[in-house]
Amino acid sequence: MSPDRSLRNHLVAMLEGGHSHDPFEKALSDWKPEMRGVRPAGGNHSPWELLEHMRIAQWDILEFSRSARHVSPKWPDGYWPETIEPPSEDAWDESIEWYAGDRQLMIDLILDPKVDLHARIPHGDGQTVLREAITLATHNSYHIGQLMTLKRILDA
Repeated sequence: MSPDRSLRNHLVAMLEGGHSHDPFEKALSDWKPEMRGVRPAGGNHSPWELLEHMRIAQWDILEFSRSARHVSPKWPDGYWPETIEPPSEDAWDESIEWYAGDRQLMIDLILDPKVDLHARIPHGDGQTVLREAITLATHNSYHIGQLMTLKRILDA
């Protein structure tokens, strides 16, 4: 296997999880609906807030990597939901589906042999698709750890 293909495969593995952290799907499975909007005593975020933050940040990184027309949300407020709990019964599942879809689009971008992972993104200020993929993987890993901790704390 070529070094380029190997790097692409490693990036995908980082995004899918299961090596140094649990996969996203495991962190978001089995949450009781009544626990999705709960902040534990002393906690900063509910499971809903973390899920939406991950979804929004991933969408932003993906779109920045793909399009010069993309405008990022205002930092930091634009990267967090407006509510502590899901605004509807369907919002939780919709957010998970959107996240999974955007993650697949990022994986597709990474696996595209026409994409030079090391080339500067023309509309950025030094970023590369490689850097954005690593940033996304580490960001998601961090918040998946928070979700798993919340799951234990809240016994969800």
